[in-house]
Amino acid sequence: MSTMTLAGPIRSKAAAIKITGSLGKPSKMPGLSYGISAALCKVGAALAKIEGSTCSGCYALKANYQYPSVKAAHAKRAAGLDHPQWTEAMVYLISSSGETFFRWHDSGDLQSFQHLLNIVKVAEALPAVSFWLPTREKALVLQYQRSFGSFPANLVVRVSAAMIDSAAPAGFQHTSTVHARAAAQGYSCPAQQQGNKCQSCRACWDASVSNVSYHQH
Repeated sequence: MSTMTLAGPIRSKAAAIKITGSLGKPSKMPGLSYGISAALCKVGAALAKIEGSTCSGCYALKANYQYPSVKAAHAKRAAGLDHPQWTEAMVYLISSSGETFFRWHDSGDLQSFQHLLNIVKVAEALPAVSFWLPTREKALVLQYQRSFGSFPANLVVRVSAAMIDSAAPAGFQHTSTVHARAAAQGYSCPAQQQGNKCQSCRACWDASVSNVSYHQH
């Protein structure tokens, strides 16, 4: 992990990127994103070995995610997670972008409880930005709920179901599921009918939507 420190507050995009790595701008969804290697997933790594799980055949472990440039970018982001100015740097990058929607972990997942706390701090510092955090790290979310209660209003943490066509995880305000043969639960993601793009849909970021169900792809 990085031990580099900076003198004083972060005042440039270059200084922020030295700590956090760059942010992504997916063409299929609004705003910005952030990801680390899916090989670092904890619960997800175990699920990826189980047939019928929502991590089986993980998209983030193949195709474009295997390019050396993508692997290098993921490694740089992971290396900066424990930097004392990670939160400050992330706030700088997101606020200076002017974007109002942000997805955490289009690849990878939470690495620790402190990682989750830092994401919460970013959301608290940027109330005008809508954040979506999909995760399979139920234990970390439960730990946060026991310690602090609810998440900031602009941070929707969706705990993902472990198995395809299974029920949404119980005990969480926001969840997601994957359907293949069974009917969608709650809100059915429309991406499959619109070129695998969000277009005008913002359900994943919408705190009024309790469960989003994605069609298996």
